[in-house]
Amino acid sequence: MEKINLQVTPNDANIRLDKFVLENTSDITRARITNLIHDGKILVDGKVVKAGEKLKAGQSVCVEIPEDKTLNLAPQKVDFEILYEDDDLLVINKPQGLVVHPSASCDEATLVNGLLFQVKNLSSINGVVRPGIVHRLDKNTSGVMLVAKTDLAHISLSRQIETKTCKRKYFALLEGVVKFDEKDIETNIARNPNDRKKMAVVPKGKGKVAITHMEVRKRFAHYTFCEFSLRTGRTHQIRVHAKYIGHPVVGDDVYGKKDTKFGLSGQLLHSHNIEFVHPRTGQTLSFECPIPDYFQEVLEKI
Repeated sequence: MEKINLQVTPNDANIRLDKFVLENTSDITRARITNLIHDGKILVDGKVVKAGEKLKAGQSVCVEIPEDKTLNLAPQKVDFEILYEDDDLLVINKPQGLVVHPSASCDEATLVNGLLFQVKNLSSINGVVRPGIVHRLDKNTSGVMLVAKTDLAHISLSRQIETKTCKRKYFALLEGVVKFDEKDIETNIARNPNDRKKMAVVPKGKGKVAITHMEVRKRFAHYTFCEFSLRTGRTHQIRVHAKYIGHPVVGDDVYGKKDTKFGLSGQLLHSHNIEFVHPRTGQTLSFECPIPDYFQEVLEKI
């Protein structure tokens, strides 16, 4: 069973419980949220309340999501590179196109299936569907990821991500020529009210604050190669912010336009560096993951 703990901020005050959970979680439909509330799987300050309950600032909301027993959790040989491994954790290079964990829409050949095939022990905190998964990358985002082998490591790494002491950097190729050299992009992000599969920038007071630091690395005639650093970790954050400034990620057919020039399978967004403190030794570790060949080929063509 997966547990999600949410805190009601002043901006969230007076919002209905079902709407609050909908806006602050991913991969959960409105209908399922209603059923979870009815079944007592969503609690406010440890108590069962109705879906229409108006929330107050400072309250805690706990969402318990039962495992889907129909998902395929069989070990499978899946292509991904292990950059580092010890008794506590792994650092991996996730290729573009690989889904991180099983879901109703993709229940085989995921990273989790591959981890079960290659790794003997994985943390259990995220339940049987997401063993070892501390954080995620979108299906078509490539690059470095952390995987926990023990619950102790999982708790420590999750806390570092939550407190921003785990530093993550990404490379992306953007459409158009960005005029500024460096910028902090700060907005509020929430589910797109017109399309639940997308996120969107929303007015202050709604959604969650999202902060991305962006630096231009190289300008081309019609594109800009940039580095992004996450200050927060919202769903699709970099892709949404790239669209917000008018320069969507090349190949992003969700927030930009479908690629017809380079033959891409997805967006040119790559997690190239992660830095964190080892949960057991206290040593600061940093890992680089080179840009994949298809990304490099586009840079050489333009």
